[in-house]
Amino acid sequence: MLNLPPRISSRLNSSQFANLHTFLVAARHLSFARAAEELCLTASAVSHRISRLETALSMKLFQRLTRQVSLTDEGERIFEILQNAMGELSEALEQSSQAEIAGSIALYVRPSIAQCWLVPRLADFIERYPLVSLDLRVGNDNVDFRTRKIDLALYYANGEFPGLTSHRLMRERLAPVCSPEYARRHRLEENPDNLRNCTILHDSLAWDHAAYDAEWTLWAEQHNMLAALPKRSLTFDRSDLCVTAAMNHAGIAIGRQQLVQKRVDRGELVLPLAEFSRSGRYDYYLVHPSLGTIPKRLLVFMNWLRECAHQSSPLDENDDLS
Repeated sequence: MLNLPPRISSRLNSSQFANLHTFLVAARHLSFARAAEELCLTASAVSHRISRLETALSMKLFQRLTRQVSLTDEGERIFEILQNAMGELSEALEQSSQAEIAGSIALYVRPSIAQCWLVPRLADFIERYPLVSLDLRVGNDNVDFRTRKIDLALYYANGEFPGLTSHRLMRERLAPVCSPEYARRHRLEENPDNLRNCTILHDSLAWDHAAYDAEWTLWAEQHNMLAALPKRSLTFDRSDLCVTAAMNHAGIAIGRQQLVQKRVDRGELVLPLAEFSRSGRYDYYLVHPSLGTIPKRLLVFMNWLRECAHQSSPLDENDDLS
């Protein structure tokens, strides 16, 4: 343990803590100017704090050279002791913080969202919050929180959840997608009306109570292409299955940007008819019972989901995530 002189060994006040912190930053950078930048101080203020600390310790911590500083032997020793102490303190605080959120979260998610968006990101959450266990369940129906032990649901929906609390997590944009080979074979980029000669792939359960062709109809209405929709179709009950079929040249599907963008970037899918555009109605929502106090571990998980969502789809300034 650091054997400090009597003037600062008994009780450290806020000024002495500030001086020690300033010393740590300056010692790490070996530069008063860079320390000042990090601490939002002037280089002169950093120098004064170091001088006060040196006076209190009755030892010289830095050698001041013309354009740089270096640690003295005493400075090296104090720096090492303080670094170790800060490391132990950080570890103790981290353990205390993790203990506060320890427990399990039961999460209900639409299958396609789980497969294409959530599961690939979970390793990060597990690493950051090792004492939080996730019980991930998937399904196409809206869960009844009264009869099932579910803490949080993630839906692709229109935002109407009577009696529940909801937060829009991220927006969605739609566009028809198919394999490059399928687009060439049907000359879709040359003439969008060639869509009528294709097989369209439907997600029959795009959202709760959706018609089997709801997403295609929504997109076609917005792009004045209802007349070009073909009769021939294949129907699935999951968006990711539609996309997998499209990747394997079975037809053309409505792609949700959040779920297919990486495949587009890799060239596995193309957008032969139009770029991604807002559907105008359906986005991703976090939904939970209206609780007086939300458990801390649930807040932590929701905030982590928001971080992930912001990375993949920053919301507009006026979007509500409260």
